Amino acid sequence: MADTASNETPNGTGTGPGTGGTTDEKPNATQALKDNVIKFANDAGEKAKGYAEDGKSRAGTALDELARMLQDAAGTVDEKVGEQYGQYARSAADAVANFSGTLKEKQVDDIIDDAREFVKKSPAVAIGTAAAIGFVLARLVKAGLDGQADKTSDKPSNDTKA
Repeated sequence: MADTASNETPNGTGTGPGTGGTTDEKPNATQALKDNVIKFANDAGEKAKGYAEDGKSRAGTALDELARMLQDAAGTVDEKVGEQYGQYARSAADAVANFSGTLKEKQVDDIIDDAREFVKKSPAVAIGTAAAIGFVLARLVKAGLDGQADKTSDKPSNDTKA
């Protein structure tokens, strides 16, 4: 009988397909990696939704406060400028309050879907709005940084010069 080539090692374990060698371990390791990536993505998605819910709640509270401020200012506007302009302030307060209520009632996924639809229908308005928001945020950050620089420069010096 002719001796055929074998994949068996001296201890009787093979390294060929189906013998429990490294070729069977690769699919298991790959699947484990895929499972870990999917779990990580799901966890990240859940955290992002949690942050979005928190942001939605804070935005609703801030909008309610803005509506109250506009409503309070309407009386002052009546006295100083006229009732017609005070009515504009009241209308703005009502619009902000309605938007706040709508925001609080919607789920985060619904808000995202609405935003997507808005961008599809009016891309120019969406780009302009994003640019305006970016400008305002940049100004707020710059003002905050300038305020920090002013605070540090206002501190009295420890130098004791005569």
